[in-house]
Amino acid sequence: MKLGVIDYGAGNLRSVLNTFEAAGVTGHLVRTPEDAAGVTHLVLPGVGAFGDCAEKLRRQNLVPLVRAWIERDRPFLGICVGYQVLFESGEESGQVPGLGILKGRVVRFSESELKVPHMGWNSVALTDPADPIWKGMGKEPYFYFVHSYYPQPEDESLIAAFCTYGVRFAAAVRHGNLVATQFHPEKSQKLGVKLLKNFISL
Repeated sequence: MKLGVIDYGAGNLRSVLNTFEAAGVTGHLVRTPEDAAGVTHLVLPGVGAFGDCAEKLRRQNLVPLVRAWIERDRPFLGICVGYQVLFESGEESGQVPGLGILKGRVVRFSESELKVPHMGWNSVALTDPADPIWKGMGKEPYFYFVHSYYPQPEDESLIAAFCTYGVRFAAAVRHGNLVATQFHPEKSQKLGVKLLKNFISL
């Protein structure tokens, strides 16, 4: 297998690459469609704003690559904003559309007694604990979150895990070999490494 990590000029790439190293695999950066030659597993990490991520992917002509990759059901992992941008639209960036690969929108946590952004460790409730992506994690594993927005998938059958922070939201989706998480595996210590190992095995 060959791991590609998309570099669109933002995101915590070194942390992602280091965690994959801990999972037993060396990744290389994908900055152009040509860089994906020979890649078997593709990762879209994300730190920052929805609109910035979508626009940078378009400028680097990486949107067709991501679309075709997911349509062909090749192993794909989206992390945080790399999860959110798969949807059609997001409140964070006004009129800037997402990639529209998944139907739904990305909304902000409402003001409440809870702090926004949602930052820290939270358990997630798995919809199918037997799914190989969750192998060895139990029914409610803990992962690390840092976000102010979360996706609302139109197709709830895609939701692989829920998290509750004021509201119950889709902490992860799964469709074929597509995996995308609102939490950060690269910040989630042993369980994060385990999830990346499970992804590599897809």
